[in-house]
Amino acid sequence: MRLATWNINSIRTRVSRAVDFAVREDIDVLALQEIKCKPEQFPYAPFEEAGYHVEAHGLNQWNGVAIASRLPITDVETSFAGMPGFAKGHEGPDAPLEARAIGATIDGVKVWSLYVPNGRSLDDPHYAYKLHWLDELRKATAAELQAKPDRPLALVGDFNIIPLPEDNGDPAIVEGVSTHVSPQERAAFFALETAGVTDVVRPLIPEGFTYWDYQRLKFPRNEGIRIDFILGSRALADAVTGASIHRNERKGEQPSDHVPVVVDLDFGTADDDDDMPMIFA
Repeated sequence: MRLATWNINSIRTRVSRAVDFAVREDIDVLALQEIKCKPEQFPYAPFEEAGYHVEAHGLNQWNGVAIASRLPITDVETSFAGMPGFAKGHEGPDAPLEARAIGATIDGVKVWSLYVPNGRSLDDPHYAYKLHWLDELRKATAAELQAKPDRPLALVGDFNIIPLPEDNGDPAIVEGVSTHVSPQERAAFFALETAGVTDVVRPLIPEGFTYWDYQRLKFPRNEGIRIDFILGSRALADAVTGASIHRNERKGEQPSDHVPVVVDLDFGTADDDDDMPMIFA
């Protein structure tokens, strides 16, 4: 299975880029974030013509997530257990849920396409919401893997966190001042490891950014940040045979400000013969 994640920043604006990338790179499962449309507005036809089925979750022109797959999609969920909601001036357990998560099972792999809240600023209610959202994600992931410890599970998407100093190439993002780099956000990101998932891309690609702001020549200057991740359970991490960050997708006409992140997975079969030679395409 070839699994990719991409914050597309409006699927209706960039549907051709998304489909072209999926076909060209032979992607089996493409998780999308910031689709910015309701399901009935999603441009399904180009994906279907390319052999993909799409499950989408969106409530308005903001946020929104989707999964496109050449393989059958089952057990679709549009929130994880305990996922908090948010609305300005409306705090508490009954705040409306945003379209920030969609999960599904594909060929035995549980995939969550996630768009973690931005946080906005360190003193904004959205920042507290972000930390709460991440903590509930940790709890839900831990519970899921406790129930099925051998299950291949992938948390993929835009986490809006820069975990390590080397993941930050943008001089405008300053520790102690900016979101994405606060100790609390970084701790929330690494706390997901205690739930049983780990970054499966960094061991293979220790450098490289996944987002560059459109303003102030950030991309030509390579003043980017790394905020898009594929986190996998032990069963999924053990199946990773390769990874790539597709920086060139930030170029060309109407690019998203994010680029795709891809992993190759090989779970093998019970009938595999250890004596057979390995062949890499």
